[in-house]
Amino acid sequence: MKRSVALVLTLASGLVLTAAAQTPSAPDTAVAPAGPAKIAVIAFQVAVAQTNEGQRSFADLQRKYQPKQAQLKALNDEIESLTKQLQAQGDKLSDAERAARAKTIDDKKKQLDRSAEDAQNDMQGEMQELYGSLASKVYDVLNDYVKQHGYTLVLDFSQQQNPVLYAADSTNITKAIIDAYNVKSGVPAPTTPAAGATPIPSAPRPAAPRPTTPQ
Repeated sequence: MKRSVALVLTLASGLVLTAAAQTPSAPDTAVAPAGPAKIAVIAFQVAVAQTNEGQRSFADLQRKYQPKQAQLKALNDEIESLTKQLQAQGDKLSDAERAARAKTIDDKKKQLDRSAEDAQNDMQGEMQELYGSLASKVYDVLNDYVKQHGYTLVLDFSQQQNPVLYAADSTNITKAIIDAYNVKSGVPAPTTPAAGATPIPSAPRPAAPRPTTPQ
């Protein structure tokens, strides 16, 4: 039962967005200018979440689900209390009373599981919709930015599977895109950072080589 509550509380506490990982469907296919390749990397999901608009929108979503979180926590606390009472008083109760209390606890556990799952699905659906709408606008800014600065390829290293093994910090345009989007949107920075906000990551570094075992 704690796990059911934790699913909703965890989903609401951070803006990791792994459940809402939707990127624009197709990259710009305009012909690149002649000359040497100019490559950049970006943590796109982080960029979306860390825009002023993203922080504000996801914070609003967290606040929307706070009453439901409180209800789930209260129900979970009630179940724990009833369980402790039954364990402490079980040998003093009749078989019928003990069975009735056990059934009450079981019914409340099932109610908690259903409510937690419904809340998780509802919030995840709203988060996906919110992220998808904002991601497409951030992508438009990214598209304009790379054209203005002559980039020929941009790689997203926020995906779980990506081809980036190493990139110099100078190639990381995540913060530049966040700043460019904030200027375009006109949304002011939040007075306090959103709880669990994802920090802007550095560009990937190469993994240390593993020592070989002598044969």
